[in-house]
Amino acid sequence: MDDFPKVLCGWSWEENKLFELALAVVDEQDPDRWEVVAAMVGGKKSAEDVHKHYVSLLEDLQVIESGKLDHKLGEPQPYHQVDCSQSICWSDGDNNLLVRLDIN
Repeated sequence: MDDFPKVLCGWSWEENKLFELALAVVDEQDPDRWEVVAAMVGGKKSAEDVHKHYVSLLEDLQVIESGKLDHKLGEPQPYHQVDCSQSICWSDGDNNLLVRLDIN
């Protein structure tokens, strides 16, 4: 899994798995939660990085649970080839564009 592309804003597969584990074991009420999670991920991510990653995943979950996806799981979908050699992060500007286009 070391060759897994870092397409989630620079997060490797291993970092994501450590992140998931850390979220499961670190108390939500811990005042140092994000610092502890960052340390458990391996120390290469800051507390701000892990908190942003968490917020991004919550936003994805909200979209999935809202039924706003434009397709159903399991149905074949058209795809576009994407160069995954570089990380691409979703920005506030991207989100604002979707809001203006009424896609979000």
